[in-house]
Amino acid sequence: MLRLGITGGIGSGKTLVCSIFQHLGVPVYNADTRAKWLINNHSELKSKLIKQFGEATFKEGLYNTAHISAIVFGNPSQLALLNDIIHPIVFEDWKQFCNAHNTAPLVIKEAAIMLETDSKFTVDKIALVYAPLAMRMQRVIVRDGLSEMDLMKKIKSQMPEEDKLKLVDFVIINDGEESLIEQVKGLYKELLSL
Repeated sequence: MLRLGITGGIGSGKTLVCSIFQHLGVPVYNADTRAKWLINNHSELKSKLIKQFGEATFKEGLYNTAHISAIVFGNPSQLALLNDIIHPIVFEDWKQFCNAHNTAPLVIKEAAIMLETDSKFTVDKIALVYAPLAMRMQRVIVRDGLSEMDLMKKIKSQMPEEDKLKLVDFVIINDGEESLIEQVKGLYKELLSL
């Protein structure tokens, strides 16, 4: 089984690329979605977060992102602590996902911050979904209703795309010109032949 990581900046089209892979029959694990689920449903994780960040970490039983954001935004040591608590649980969940799909020749882990974290060590190869900044911004403003200023804060908090390009095995261009479906099908064939 080959484990492929799919990453890319906000608005690059990671989820769209993963949905094409799913249509080809590839099991896809969305690390960000699973992390959110685990935070709200994994009792050990919840208690560790409360111990570290206080009772306000959960509001009416749900993860209080405003509380956590206020603590970790612009504070690298607090962000590292948060990641040190969450990531091992997500990595274990990913391992269970792989075990559950151990007959599949290929599984995918979709994660926004794969290259910036130890997540890169949980996959065999990494593909970056790349889209021009202006296109990414337009997509996210329409999709999430963010202001341009808030979006730029998010983009600046992520590793620059140019740096990511140097660290990955494959690049999928999502610029509205090259066919995403054909690129994914080509990559799928290439991965199965490895």
